[in-house]
Amino acid sequence: MKQQANLIRAGQVIEHEGRRWTVLKQQIITPGKGGAFIQVEMRDLKTGNKTNERWRTADTVERLMTEEKEYTYSYMDGDNVVLMDPETFEQTLIPLGLLGDQAPFLQDNMTLVINLVEGDPVGVQLPAQVTLEIVEADPVVKGQTASSSYKPAKLSNGVKTMVPPFIEAGERIVVRTEDASYVERAKG
Repeated sequence: MKQQANLIRAGQVIEHEGRRWTVLKQQIITPGKGGAFIQVEMRDLKTGNKTNERWRTADTVERLMTEEKEYTYSYMDGDNVVLMDPETFEQTLIPLGLLGDQAPFLQDNMTLVINLVEGDPVGVQLPAQVTLEIVEADPVVKGQTASSSYKPAKLSNGVKTMVPPFIEAGERIVVRTEDASYVERAKG
C-alpha cells in the first residue's frame, strides 16, 4: 500500500527499487531553504546491507503489510536465534542480524514479537525493558552534583550504560532495550 514518505516509522517494511527494506531510523529534516525531507536509515532484508535514503515529505513509498507473531527465545545456534512458537512448540530460526544492537538483551524464555512479510521474518521487537545486574560501576567522584551526573557502568550482558551515582556493582537495574538507558532499580 502506498503511503507518504513523512509517515515512515522505524520497524516498517518498505519496498524501494525492487527490494524489501526494514526501516531502522527516520528523521524529518527542515533546511533553512527549500522543502522539508525525510532521511531514512534502512536495512536490506536479503543482504543485510544498510543504506540511507532521502525523500521529500510529499513523495510516496510502497509500504508492505507485516503480520506480528509472538515467539519464545530458546537459544543461539551459530549466527541464528532459535525461537519456539508457544502454541505449536515448533522451532523457527531467524538470523541474529535482525536484532541489530538489541541482540545482547536476549534472555532465556523471553517473549519476542516477530514481524513477518508473507511468512518471512523481517523484524524483531524485544520487550521494552529488561532487568540486568551491574557487574562494574565507576566509583562516585566527590563534588559532582548528584542530580545531573551519571557514571559509566557495565551490565551483565557486556553492554555499557550510564547509571546514577548511588547504583553499585552487584545491584539489579531495569534498562530500556532500545538504547540501554537506565530506568530504575529493580524491585525485589
